[in-house]
Amino acid sequence: MSRHFANLAYTTTVRAEQRRRHGEELSPGAGDPIPRLGLREAGFIAARDTAFLATVNAQGWPHVQHRGGPPGFLQVLDESTLAFADLGGNRQFVSVGNLQDNDRAALLLLDTAARRRLKILGHMRVLEAPALSAGELPADVPGALLSGLQPLARAPGAERVMVMQVAAFDWNCSQHITRRWSEAELRAHGLALPADL
Repeated sequence: MSRHFANLAYTTTVRAEQRRRHGEELSPGAGDPIPRLGLREAGFIAARDTAFLATVNAQGWPHVQHRGGPPGFLQVLDESTLAFADLGGNRQFVSVGNLQDNDRAALLLLDTAARRRLKILGHMRVLEAPALSAGELPADVPGALLSGLQPLARAPGAERVMVMQVAAFDWNCSQHITRRWSEAELRAHGLALPADL
């Protein structure tokens, strides 16, 4: 576990539970205490076609929602910023509403074929696609991000752009990930699903 992730995830209660069950606290690991997405993380993120987004509502209840698109729908804009186009869905706006009360969010990214997963914690904000398309940015969003945000805002069906300032990330244990392959991954190996599925 990376230090920045452990600093956020290992609360006093978590550390007490670790001591109770292991006889000691788990080590937070070493490395840069500031979360910086490197080439390994950027490559993994760019290859994903699915992400699970977790938010928390004003009453403290968690909500997990699927987000997806072609590989590359989730983009690394710099070493600490991710973004994706938020497309029209079931019209409930639970994640968008939750983020107005609490900007903390988590992303879980899986590569089931290779049995790898990446957990990302951060502060997420919602930017309206029409405003971004017109070049309008809130004063506290760096103008350097506009060139990465505008293509997302102009994506077909984009209503908003979700921007995450990464607070921590962790490559998590692969022990219980069941190996699965997407249809595209099967085709890449010369295999195909039966036509009647």
